[in-house]
Amino acid sequence: MKTLKDSKVGETVTVVKLTGAGAVKRRIMDMGITKGVEIYIRKVAPLGDPIEVTVRGYELSIRKADAEIIEIK
Repeated sequence: MKTLKDSKVGETVTVVKLTGAGAVKRRIMDMGITKGVEIYIRKVAPLGDPIEVTVRGYELSIRKADAEIIEIK
């Protein structure tokens, strides 16, 4: 399955599933990233970490490690 880490700048993707567990998964859900939400990939830092996205009308920066647990389509 494709993850948010694999997406390209300018894409709009939909969250299918969060595969993490515990505090990391809860933190991501608290930021508004839940099943079915659309995420627009705004930019990626020069060294690839973090990824800047737009979720539910606001900008958010996500580390690659956290982006790996977000499955998308």
